[in-house]
Amino acid sequence: MLKSLTPNVVVHDVNETVEFYRDVLGFQLLTSVPETGKFNWAMMAKDGIKMMFQTRPSIVEDLAMFADAPIGASQTLFIEVTDVQALYDDLKNKVHIVHDMRDTFYGTREFYFEDCNGYVLGFSQTVENAAG
Repeated sequence: MLKSLTPNVVVHDVNETVEFYRDVLGFQLLTSVPETGKFNWAMMAKDGIKMMFQTRPSIVEDLAMFADAPIGASQTLFIEVTDVQALYDDLKNKVHIVHDMRDTFYGTREFYFEDCNGYVLGFSQTVENAAG
């Protein structure tokens, strides 16, 4: 039945967001609308993760309920990685860390940062000797 999940998040500026995810996280642009110029929508990917970014005016054409919804929702995008320490070391001086690296009671090492739109991304790795 279920095959995949690809978040489509509303952003202020798709081009700026594409640059952030490309330059900071190493995502690649797969496709955009339009193909060049000022994007209304884009899909990006890195490893097995895909994300879509869309402007408010563009998404409101199909889903009017997003007309007044805040950008930078009260959610996190939680991503499991293979080397959280290396990722943290690479990103800590490039992004706004909102929760520093920690070992959790549920057996992970993780940190959280805010992207250029206010969305919070958490990166996590299962560790054998985490707290708890």
